[in-house]
Amino acid sequence: MSPLSCASGAGIAALYADHHGWLLGWLRRRLRDSVDAADLAQDTFIRLLSKDAPPPIQEPRALLTTIAQGMVANLQRRRQLEQAYLQALAALPEPLAPSPECRAIVLETLLEIDRLLDGLPGKVREAFLLSQLDGMRQGEIAARLDVSLPTVKRYIARALAQCCFAD
Repeated sequence: MSPLSCASGAGIAALYADHHGWLLGWLRRRLRDSVDAADLAQDTFIRLLSKDAPPPIQEPRALLTTIAQGMVANLQRRRQLEQAYLQALAALPEPLAPSPECRAIVLETLLEIDRLLDGLPGKVREAFLLSQLDGMRQGEIAARLDVSLPTVKRYIARALAQCCFAD
């Protein structure tokens, strides 16, 4: 099979016409939810369209599956984060509960931080979250992660740079 060139909208249109139905079925089986499956199938093709210069595609279904799997993982992680936030809110006494607007802003912020930290190695993420959310001191983090104190400092600096300077 010759590579499919998706450098143009016509290439994506052909890819969509040839493989959208298959991808939608794959996502429906995976998610057991036709609405989420339809959204993620569309988002998969939008992700391809947003690329400046997509490479020639040797195996279209493998590429679509890879992109869609990442989107499924993001959806599941986003829902887990949202559920944890809602559980934390439910534990607050009524007078301390934030307004719906504040909740939406905090949830969006949490999702954005999660997105920014997603590309970091696990220990870097964990060190940052332990320091920022749990208020642990760097020495405690070093002991917990079984790394040196300078390593913890590098981890936290790397995560902060990711959050502050990402585009």
